[in-house]
Amino acid sequence: MTLLSVAQMNSQDDIESNFLVIESLIQQSKAQGGELIVFPENFVCFAAGKQRETANQFETIQQRLEQLSHRYQIWIIAGTLPCPFRPDGSVITDGRVRTVSLCISPEGTEARYDKIHLFDVQVGDAVGGYQESKFFEPGDQVVVAKTPFGHIGLMVCYDLRFPELALTLRQQGANILSAPAAFTYTTGQMHWQLLLQARAMDSQCFVLGAAQQGWHGEKRQTWGHSGITNSRGQLLQIIDYEGNGLISADFDQAEQENIRLSMPLMQHRKIIAY
Repeated sequence: MTLLSVAQMNSQDDIESNFLVIESLIQQSKAQGGELIVFPENFVCFAAGKQRETANQFETIQQRLEQLSHRYQIWIIAGTLPCPFRPDGSVITDGRVRTVSLCISPEGTEARYDKIHLFDVQVGDAVGGYQESKFFEPGDQVVVAKTPFGHIGLMVCYDLRFPELALTLRQQGANILSAPAAFTYTTGQMHWQLLLQARAMDSQCFVLGAAQQGWHGEKRQTWGHSGITNSRGQLLQIIDYEGNGLISADFDQAEQENIRLSMPLMQHRKIIAY
């Protein structure tokens, strides 16, 4: 079995202050015997309008996270970072950036996923409407990272609403789905826990939902409730308090295989035009 950890943060616009919290959470995970920690979306800097400024520091931030992974000998799912270039190195020239989730081992970065589904919706909160596509360019590649304790299908926040992505990740070998997020308070209250459990049930994968919680500036409020679900869709752990926090759970790949054999959903799937 492998102990997997999920972080909850209340990240602000001060990168150095956020890094102090990041290192503290890594230390907590290691003290418990954790081999992987998943951080939320926007975990290094959560500040509207600062995406490009933070993106210009992408490689420096990536190196700092790689150093932490190496120092503490722990795998890190680096929530999301804004990045000014695509996976092939080409620079985005229209002023937008990409939302990037990195899988980092103690030896360095192992995988990069660029968020595919962008949050262009109307929400009944203080912000009102969100249009991520105005500031972010979507990715177009599904990514599964190989680790010693299972294959991790990388997802981000709004991706959770699209079961096809989770199923595709399962088809490509995923045992675990990572879901760094910054759900709004309104949508999180309605759907966050439900989506974690639904995607786990659909894909028969362990789901690691790392969330932002609280106020970020005067208008943006996130729901929190970082959670871990098993491969049956059962909620194993959830953070029900405000602010920074950490939860952990054991992942047993043999147990997952038994779950999948007893109910072989992938073999039973039929692609039918209704």
